[in-house]
Amino acid sequence: MSHYESQVREPLILGHKTYHDITEDIARPIETPASKLWWTCFSIAMVAFIFGLGAIAYTIGTGIGVWGLNRTINWGWDITNFVWWVGIGHAGTLISAVLLLFRQKWRMSVNRSAEAMTIFAVVQAALFPVIHMGRPWLMYWVFPIPNQFGSLWPNFNSPLLWDVFAISTYFSVSTVFWLMGLIPDFAMVRDRATKPFAKKIYGILAFGWGGGAKHWQRFEELSLVLAGLCTPLVFSVHTIVSFDFATSVIKGWHSTVYPPYFVAGAIFSGFAMVQTLLSVMRKILHYEDYITRKHIEYMNIVIVVTGGMVAVAYLTELWIAWYSGSRYEDFTYFSPGAATGPYWWAFWALIICNVLVPGLLWIRPIRRSFFWTFVISIVVNIGMWFERFDIIVINLSRDYLPSSWTMFMPSWVDVGIFLGTMGFFSVLYLLYARTFPVISQSELKTILKSSGESYKKHHTEDEHHEH
Repeated sequence: MSHYESQVREPLILGHKTYHDITEDIARPIETPASKLWWTCFSIAMVAFIFGLGAIAYTIGTGIGVWGLNRTINWGWDITNFVWWVGIGHAGTLISAVLLLFRQKWRMSVNRSAEAMTIFAVVQAALFPVIHMGRPWLMYWVFPIPNQFGSLWPNFNSPLLWDVFAISTYFSVSTVFWLMGLIPDFAMVRDRATKPFAKKIYGILAFGWGGGAKHWQRFEELSLVLAGLCTPLVFSVHTIVSFDFATSVIKGWHSTVYPPYFVAGAIFSGFAMVQTLLSVMRKILHYEDYITRKHIEYMNIVIVVTGGMVAVAYLTELWIAWYSGSRYEDFTYFSPGAATGPYWWAFWALIICNVLVPGLLWIRPIRRSFFWTFVISIVVNIGMWFERFDIIVINLSRDYLPSSWTMFMPSWVDVGIFLGTMGFFSVLYLLYARTFPVISQSELKTILKSSGESYKKHHTEDEHHEH
């Protein structure tokens, strides 16, 4: 009877589900035509993506001058978006790797979507530095490979080069982890496929999976090894992104608190994006029985904890800016000057979206509400975008020389490229939901008898009869 859990715990699988029901429910979106709701979302995403492609083509054809950057603010909208997308890409690997190592059952309904989100978000993030180079066709210069100049090697002291290695490593390991977890589900789709082409493709993706004991043993071992590899990557990648700022001597950036603060902020924004996506996919794919209030509540608890860490980091920054007594620190992104200066609107947007609104999740009915979770998750990501915008633009807008003080305003091209990446991300995610199993049916089946609603009720009734 060891596989039964306490009746106090809410079930993670609702309804009277059997093993066969789980297989049918997970395979349905792949095997049936797309709904009108899916086509509506896909059409909107595709329009945004095409608009973004046009803005990127215009930038490359005309030059970086079409962006809102100027002589003082040479990092702006683009690097804000880069850091924002990298942050969003954090929750996926954290949910999968860290929660797998801690044997958390609730991760099983959300980990697959989170892993896919990680990979698609990192793809969006990589676009911005490449375009910002001005000559994207020479991007291979950042890699230490022989080239036409013979001995032209990148500068390994540059944090921007650390970004290249950190993000490429993170992307490759996360992709392997994601695809490896999909193998049993690809085999399930392969065995159910009726069309020869689909059967062939899923057969290749399943890598000859037969479901034998040896296969499962190797699958479990490799999952743990990859989870162990991914865990330090979660912390290292955004730490290295923070070094882009922390290793400089620009006021407000030269800060030792940045690495842990950036990591906490990345997990904060990443979990919020997972909540947004799950709320949408739960309706589009009819997964209400597998993504329950309990899943939403657990994720919101993580958002509350990481949001608290971020709020403490804000207070630290504000205290240091004031206590230093430096006139130059009075116009960093977290200082009295930022709260009352020309970018006051961005400062207060950050405070409202990242500190005040997530504080509502301390209230249990709101923390367990699907509607409020969806709204707060969007607000949090707006706030995290403003945080990156404030760090970059406010700190750069006031230099040590008053003669070089300036303001930044994004151009329509800046906005267009950002909308394009949002569209590209949504297109990838919607296509993934129609071709890959969004929830791991093999993992769900392992917790059905312990966390399934009908089994828990049956077990409770047996206990009453025994007494």
